[in-house]
Amino acid sequence: MSNKIIKVLSFDGGGVRALAGLIFLSNFEKHTGKKIFDEFDFFAGVSAGSLNAFGLACKGFSAVETENLWSEYFLKKIKTPENFWDKYSPIQTRPKYTNKGRVEVLQKIFPDMSLGDSLKPVLTLSYDVESRRPVILSSYDTPDFSLVDACSASSAAPIYFPTYQSKDNRWFIDGGVVTNNPTLISLTEAQKYYKNQEIKVLSIGAGINTRKIPGKKSSQWGGLGWLRHDIMGIMLETQIEHRIAKDLLNDMYLRINSPLGNVNRRLDDDSEVNISRIKDLGSKWWDEFGSQFINFLS
Repeated sequence: MSNKIIKVLSFDGGGVRALAGLIFLSNFEKHTGKKIFDEFDFFAGVSAGSLNAFGLACKGFSAVETENLWSEYFLKKIKTPENFWDKYSPIQTRPKYTNKGRVEVLQKIFPDMSLGDSLKPVLTLSYDVESRRPVILSSYDTPDFSLVDACSASSAAPIYFPTYQSKDNRWFIDGGVVTNNPTLISLTEAQKYYKNQEIKVLSIGAGINTRKIPGKKSSQWGGLGWLRHDIMGIMLETQIEHRIAKDLLNDMYLRINSPLGNVNRRLDDDSEVNISRIKDLGSKWWDEFGSQFINFLS
């Protein structure tokens, strides 16, 4: 048994809000001169968080370089509309965007790469709709699975993107429907990968929507009413995983997250104003958690 403590980095899903975690990590790199890639041994991310995990683990990017994967150009490319009228209709009958732009962006970032090409162990989560089961895609168990397919499968958020067909003809939707916080999955997978070694987990969220839902009014809502009032956000709630991880790991666990504040809860708001607010949220996290994070790593 090695005396080394294994450090795991886990990213929640959250659409464009996943950028906040990279701002936090970029602040660490700027203040310490160290690379996040060098500080962690095992990486995990679900949905939009998979892009963060893959950029760091598979490419060896710095947090600043991974932050650039959320550039205005890439975001606009990803948001290729499915149909003009459906995009702006109050009753959306088709996915909001196509997979085309998203796949093209991922092919530029991870050309001809498979999970097995990752520089460090990494995993993501998706859901196979035909077999009706969650699927863990990782560098060690599914090394031949392409990175483009893995990231696309994990982030095929229903309503926003179509079900994604991988090269092996399986159909996937966003792993966030299973859990939008992969902390516990990353912990159990790291325990299997690094047998009998101590493990620390840094878990990074994407902001908490604390807007009150009026109980009496909600009792009258049907499908459309709940869709208008963030039923997706409720289903992607991440706090129970946080509570369990804290109970299991105690001081070997650190969670970076906070209420959204003025950040839009919607997963695809890449307006200049909202991106600025997301970056401010990440910087606020550094002010609040930075010293604790540095101590956590030591």
